[in-house]
Amino acid sequence: MTVAVIQFGGSNCDRDAVRALHEVGVAAERVWHEDGLPEDSSGIVLPGGFSYGDYLRAGAMAGRAPIVEEVRAAAREGVPVLGVCNGAQVGCEAGLTPGAFTTNASARFQCEHAHLRVENSKTPWTQAFEAGEVISLPIAHGEGRFEIGEERLSELDDEGRVLFRYCDEDGNLTPAANPNGSTGAVAGLCGEDEHVAVLMPHPERATLPELGGTDGQGVLRAFA
Repeated sequence: MTVAVIQFGGSNCDRDAVRALHEVGVAAERVWHEDGLPEDSSGIVLPGGFSYGDYLRAGAMAGRAPIVEEVRAAAREGVPVLGVCNGAQVGCEAGLTPGAFTTNASARFQCEHAHLRVENSKTPWTQAFEAGEVISLPIAHGEGRFEIGEERLSELDDEGRVLFRYCDEDGNLTPAANPNGSTGAVAGLCGEDEHVAVLMPHPERATLPELGGTDGQGVLRAFA
């Protein structure tokens, strides 16, 4: 059983994702999108990058690629699916999760570390943490601002579907700690089922101690 890391034209975090999954003891392989999803896939990662050059808008073209229907079908069967950064944009475009990602409030590409507060520790992606715990993951995006209506966001909160929020190092939600201006400071959320999630920060870039942090391991252990 192997996690399939889907590679689109323009993906550039697929190798990082495979290496990070191996680091937490999970077998993983890159799968070219035109080759289809392997039948024995035990999990799916939609990795970061700039699929199709972000033409139209980030994730729009990849979110309509034929393999995405296979991803949806696998998700309906209970296969865990995680979209990271551009993969999060693809996931939203594909309807795996609600909301949308758009241009950062700064209108700049931002590459930095961000503090995240764990909102719900009872999902596969957050069970390694405590509710309210603050972790640190890198971000690297130009269109990472999560947008959704306030009423719908309230419903997602009530349903426990918001996984992480941007915060300061003490867990406070402040405008300064929200690097892209996301509605409700949302950094990651689940789809209708908790085994499907999207996350704008990069857990695969926070798995090796020599790279400055291992908080991402807790997210990726959902595939173990």
